[in-house]
Amino acid sequence: MLKNKLAKKFLVLSLLYLSFVFLSPAVLAQANILNVYVWTAYLPQDVVKQFRKETGIRVNISEYDSNETMYAKIKASPDAGYDIIFPSNYFIHRMRKQNMLHVIDKDKLPNLQYINPNLLRKPFDPNNEFSIPYLCSITGIVVNTDYLDSKNITSWQDLWQERFHDKLLVLDDMREVFSIALLTLGYSINDTNPDHIKEAYLKLKTLLPNVKIFNSDVEQNIYIDEDAIVGMGWNGDINLSLAENPKLKFIYPKEGFVMSIDCLAITKNAPHLENAYKFINFLMRPDIAKKISQEIGYPSPNLAAIKLLPKEMQDNPLLNPSSELLKRGQLQDATDEVLPLYEKYWEKLKIGE
Repeated sequence: MLKNKLAKKFLVLSLLYLSFVFLSPAVLAQANILNVYVWTAYLPQDVVKQFRKETGIRVNISEYDSNETMYAKIKASPDAGYDIIFPSNYFIHRMRKQNMLHVIDKDKLPNLQYINPNLLRKPFDPNNEFSIPYLCSITGIVVNTDYLDSKNITSWQDLWQERFHDKLLVLDDMREVFSIALLTLGYSINDTNPDHIKEAYLKLKTLLPNVKIFNSDVEQNIYIDEDAIVGMGWNGDINLSLAENPKLKFIYPKEGFVMSIDCLAITKNAPHLENAYKFINFLMRPDIAKKISQEIGYPSPNLAAIKLLPKEMQDNPLLNPSSELLKRGQLQDATDEVLPLYEKYWEKLKIGE
């Protein structure tokens, strides 16, 4: 009898052991991995390392250089294995409409309490069911004060001056570029009127003689190396560039400017859902959000993180724009109904037609 009991016990233990040997590696791999698809150089490595040290979860990083690239990849391969992505606000709108994102369980994100309520419940995601603000960016004018007097450059319209022939850096971004023309014409950056879009295109055609280069990938280096001395730029990039070229100045144009909220979102088919929640909550922890803003150079939506910054950074309008200043900003919305029209004119513009 005892012998039979021991045999059964041995059999059970053996089966448990075999299941551990053959199943555990896969299970453990699932439990200890997170796949993140993020903008190039937009997530500090020391933050990723600290997360792994605290949780044991290994974060695999893949990078993209535009919302369009990210969107196309997720659209084409929804089961590619990515857990977290970082779409800008107007792509959140598009992706949630196309059922590409996972509905967020806010009960699993206690650090959401630190996010500036003025950046929540925006039209692109009215109840923040699909997105959490990560960093904010503003598009403005960049001037090298070694060559130009920044006091005489206050608006987008100034970029059309003949003295800037073959001098401008213009971002290689369709919506950003059309926005500066729409703003100078007195329209919204989200205009969907075909006549207004054509008018913006014709306005941009007259800017082409002043354009030296279209670039978004290494815009920061171009300004640092003085290969361009005036043009468009993002506040965070210029904020970091000042360490290497203090003659650069960022100007908030008087007509207004594009604001973007780059968000944290979970893909519809995220294979490591619980790990995704852990990572998002970790990124919203004030000490971590502070570190991200300092290293990446862009404004944080995390109010508690801002309070942890050194005073000179809190007072820096590039890293912490005032509420009054932000009133001039406009958030990009999705304009899918006229996207082909924008794309047609953008292609013509890029080839000089």
